[in-house]
Amino acid sequence: MFAINHCTVTPVRQEPSEGSEQLTQLLFGEVCEVLDQLPRWTKIRSTMDGQEGWVDFKMLTPTDTQYPISNTRTTVAVPMAIATAMETGEELMLTLGTRLPNYSHGTFEVLGQQYLIDPTCVNITTAQRSTGEADLQQSDLQRSDLATIAQSLLNAPYLWGGKNAMGMDCSGFTQVVYATFGVNLLRNAREQMTQGVLVPSLAEAQPGDLAFFDHADRDPKATNISHVGLLLSSTEIIHCSGCVHIDAINEQGIHLSNGELTHHLVQIKRYL
Repeated sequence: MFAINHCTVTPVRQEPSEGSEQLTQLLFGEVCEVLDQLPRWTKIRSTMDGQEGWVDFKMLTPTDTQYPISNTRTTVAVPMAIATAMETGEELMLTLGTRLPNYSHGTFEVLGQQYLIDPTCVNITTAQRSTGEADLQQSDLQRSDLATIAQSLLNAPYLWGGKNAMGMDCSGFTQVVYATFGVNLLRNAREQMTQGVLVPSLAEAQPGDLAFFDHADRDPKATNISHVGLLLSSTEIIHCSGCVHIDAINEQGIHLSNGELTHHLVQIKRYL
């Protein structure tokens, strides 16, 4: 059995409790597999990235078949957009990276309900991107466009488990930016580093490549990947730490304006 999130953003929690840790979020229209059910809570697995957790059941609409949202190549491309239900006139906020199934000329459809949306808020990619093969297809848009999308989220606040313009973590930021270009990234930084094609050095990096970090700068034994950001150039990175902002980067890692090293660079990957 499957279910569809019918809210702008729905928290996915570690335990069936409002006070439990938020692991991630479902954006509007995202599909999940139902794994277990309690009187108020539903345990789910996202069909987009495989993340599991508990969701308040009233946020979901059950469906007998898997809605092919992961193959939807049209997305919201601005931090926030308004969709209007054609039947009722009700308005719904949608955040960047939200997929728009059956999109055509400013309309899309979810569960039989048609919505209107301003076409200038939408990005259409003509081919699904592969993130696990060496022969990656070229983007329909320029890398500068990807950087522009990322910078539209400047100052969005950090929120553990978040992936929307009102609050996001580091990997939620990279996931939704790449979703706008038809690339399905996994949810956390360690998982995202298993995708894409290796870039041997920062000198060979291009805008839009992702850089991955640990905290060996603070603790030599801290070898777990704990952070990810999007390169704007070989000297600048945009990432969500405190909020989405731009910092300097070199072969060692991310540096503050005072020269302090905050994140130790481990690897760079390319997805477009």
